[in-house]
Amino acid sequence: MRQGGEHEVCGLFTTVNAQFDRVAMHAVRRSLLEKQAQAAGLPLAIIPLPWPCSNSEYEKIMGQFCQEAVDQEVQGFAFGDLFLEDVRQYRISHLKQTPLEPIFPLWKIPTPSLAREMIEAGLRAKLTCVNPKQLSRSFAGRDFDLNLLAELPEDVDPCGENGEFHSFVYAGPMFEFSFNVHIGEITERDGFIFADVLPKKSRGVG
Repeated sequence: MRQGGEHEVCGLFTTVNAQFDRVAMHAVRRSLLEKQAQAAGLPLAIIPLPWPCSNSEYEKIMGQFCQEAVDQEVQGFAFGDLFLEDVRQYRISHLKQTPLEPIFPLWKIPTPSLAREMIEAGLRAKLTCVNPKQLSRSFAGRDFDLNLLAELPEDVDPCGENGEFHSFVYAGPMFEFSFNVHIGEITERDGFIFADVLPKKSRGVG
């Protein structure tokens, strides 16, 4: 969106599981989420969700957040959806109740070329969550790189758009600085494989 220049990007927002203080679904620690936003040079709005969270509770909380955004003169929300029409329509239908414009800057970009373009531009990420029904658990914690793309089964989307995997970005041309991370414990819960992404401490010279 910054490269396109059509919109002024004024901030980031995401939901966090309030009980575990991690990004919902991705299970990324809040501290890393804040570091990511800092690297992007953008303010971050964190939306806490109860756990468990019903759909009605989720929609109420998001409705309140939308109103707060409107009050701050935000004019639209951008989403990273690629090709799932039902998800896109869900977002559009709910924002119809507000003055906010739904924006889809990546919509219908072919995911094989998009994945390669991001990697070749310098984007670096770790796979934080894998759905073992769609992808081998051995991919959890791996780098999102050209080697990984070459090893993905043909029925797995290279951007994980069907929920095959989720990732955490720690370096790329959209960042003012990169930061180091490493993979801690890999666990299975609720039918998914999670790789705990941890900040890597830099070595000082004494």
